[in-house]
Amino acid sequence: MDALHPRLLVARFGETFRFYDALLPELLGATRTRGGGDGPYASWDVADQGVLSLLDRSAMAATVAPLDTASASASASASADRSMLVSRVPDVDTAYAACLARGATPAAPPADRPEWGPTLRSAHVRDPEGNLWELQSY
Repeated sequence: MDALHPRLLVARFGETFRFYDALLPELLGATRTRGGGDGPYASWDVADQGVLSLLDRSAMAATVAPLDTASASASASASADRSMLVSRVPDVDTAYAACLARGATPAAPPADRPEWGPTLRSAHVRDPEGNLWELQSY
C-alpha cells in the first residue's frame, strides 16, 4: 500500500521525467510503474511502494481550487503548486471529512476519476500551511 509518497508537479515534464527515469533506478533501485516521457503522469516504485510520481502542473491546477491566500500563511495557488503528498486511504470520503474536521481547507471534493484509473477515487485538501494533499483509493 502506498501510505505516503511525494508527487512533484512540474512545468517541464519531459525534461524532468528523463532526469528521474535515469537516476531513480540507478540510485534507489526504483522501477517505473506508470507513464512515459510524453506525460502528463509517471510514477516509480521501490518494492511495490510508491517512491515518487510526476504530474504536469497544469493538469493538477485544472483539478484543485487555488489556495485562498487571504486565509492561509502560504502564498501559493493551484497553478503554482510544485509538490503534493499522496496517500492511499481505505475510504476517501471518510479521510476527507477527517481532514476538514481537523482544519484542512478543501481543494477538491471526493470524486470518482476514471480518467486517472478505472476505479480511482480522490479528494484534495490543503494543510494549514497551504500544502496540497491527495487522498486516493483504487
